[in-house]
Amino acid sequence: MILLALDSSTPSSVAAVLRADGRVVEARDDPPPGSRGEHAARLLALAEDAMAGAETAWDDLDRIAVGAGPGGFTGLRIGIATARALAQARGLPLVPVGSLDALAAGADAAGDEVVAAVIDARRGEVFAAAFARGEPLLEPAALAPDDLASRLAALDRPVRAVGDGAVRFRQELARAGISVPADDSSVHRIGADALCRLGAARAPAERDALLPDYRREPDAKPPQR
Repeated sequence: MILLALDSSTPSSVAAVLRADGRVVEARDDPPPGSRGEHAARLLALAEDAMAGAETAWDDLDRIAVGAGPGGFTGLRIGIATARALAQARGLPLVPVGSLDALAAGADAAGDEVVAAVIDARRGEVFAAAFARGEPLLEPAALAPDDLASRLAALDRPVRAVGDGAVRFRQELARAGISVPADDSSVHRIGADALCRLGAARAPAERDALLPDYRREPDAKPPQR
C-alpha cells in the first residue's frame, strides 16, 4: 500500500508518505511554541515535499489519511478540506485518523503503562484521551487540566502524558503523579510513522461525510440573529 497522510490538528503541519517497501518519508513544519501554525500556506507544499522525497507520484497513491481531531478549529478545517479535495481529484479513498490516537501511538507504552495524549485546546483546557496497549481507557474529551489529572490518577496505574498540552500543564499533571517527558521530546509531536500506520490499518470513510472532531464549539462564532 502507498499512502499519503496529512495532519494539521496541532500548530504543526505534517505530511508523510508510506511507500510500498514500508519506508515512511516525512515533511513537517513545527512552529515556535505559542504559534497557531501556518497550515494553509504549508500543508500542501509539505505534501509535495514528502511525495518527492518518497519518489512517489500522485498516480501511485492507494489512499489518503488525514488527522480528524480533536484539535485546533482552523487547522482541522484546513487539513480535512485539503485531504478531501485531493481524494476527490484523484479518486482515492479517504481515511480519518484520530489525532489523539496518532499522538498516543507515537509513544510506545511499556508494560502496563497508560499513555495519555494531551493536546493544548487553549481557553485553559486540553483535548485528551488515554490508552493502554492501544485500547482506550479515557475517551477523547475537552477537559480542564486539573480534571484530567484527577481522572488519570484514578486509573491507579503508571501514566505518561504526551503532547503540547502535557508540556503546557506539566505542573498540574505532575502533582497527580503523572510523568511528562522532557519538553523537547519527539513524543510530544504527532509523527509520520503513527499517522501512516493508523491510516493504513483503518477503514476509509465516506469522503463528503468526513467532518472534523471539534469536541467543543469554535473560539469564534457567528453573531446570533
